[in-house]
Amino acid sequence: MNFQQLRIIRETVRRDFNLTDVANALFTSQSGVSRHIKDLEDELGVELYVRKGKRLLGLTEPGQQMLKIVERMLLDASNIRNLAEQYSQQDTGQLTIATTHTQARYVLPAVVTRFRQQFPGVHLKLHQGSPGEIARMLQQGEADIALATEALADFDQLTAFPLYQWHHAVVVSAGHPLALQVLERGETLSLEAIAEHPIITYHEGFTGRGRIEQAFRDAGVTPDVVMSALDADVIKSYVELGLGIGIIASVAFSAERDHNLRLLAANHLFPVNETKLALRRGHLLRQYAYRFIEMCSPELTETYVVQQLAEAADVGI
Repeated sequence: MNFQQLRIIRETVRRDFNLTDVANALFTSQSGVSRHIKDLEDELGVELYVRKGKRLLGLTEPGQQMLKIVERMLLDASNIRNLAEQYSQQDTGQLTIATTHTQARYVLPAVVTRFRQQFPGVHLKLHQGSPGEIARMLQQGEADIALATEALADFDQLTAFPLYQWHHAVVVSAGHPLALQVLERGETLSLEAIAEHPIITYHEGFTGRGRIEQAFRDAGVTPDVVMSALDADVIKSYVELGLGIGIIASVAFSAERDHNLRLLAANHLFPVNETKLALRRGHLLRQYAYRFIEMCSPELTETYVVQQLAEAADVGI
């Protein structure tokens, strides 16, 4: 039994039992993957995969049980490397952050700038994706830290920490009737008034879109969502073109940068959102990773984070 065989077991599940994809992921050949699987099954004396001809369809019961052990072994092997590097290369290495466009564009720049000043020898990788993709990256060990508003608390093996709260706001062109009503005449913005105009906002599952829809449903109002996008920059671009009004995270608006637009506060209309920072339980982080976390939120000290991860592991949540 060797680590390559263990990696193959894990990757076959991750790649939906497609041996070509497994081979590509592990930089080897499909025939090599098949040979490793056969050798391991012969050594153990049990079949690990359900087969139909030469195709793998899933894991057998022994295979399912073994997968749990394999995940732990590969995680421990990764932790050993991290532990050695912690002492041999204290201020060098790589830190991978998985996050959404909103966090990467509007929240993390100040943190990243500060981190780079303190740890110039650490290569920082930012991966952007949907909340579900981000959570899976963290769960599968492809990222060290994840930041998002949705999904992170819904995955096994992850512990999510509250990072900060925020509200949605409405963004309109400078001369839009809503801007005149709210900013000049002091009228209170309502969901009914918003629904009278075409709306551009986030895709489903991104940046609190579900909470926007829930607010309209609770009020018995049907919004006219004519466009959706992954990030606020795209939304604002089409608002500037006069194609509708935007509903975005308020943090994504800058009066200096978005001088052709106006932001209308909507805290009283939409529920508060909470962005979370998540870690994989059992994954040994380098010291500079804890410093990055603390730069995101001073309350998330290394002592507190380690304690919470240990308590979550003890109760199996």
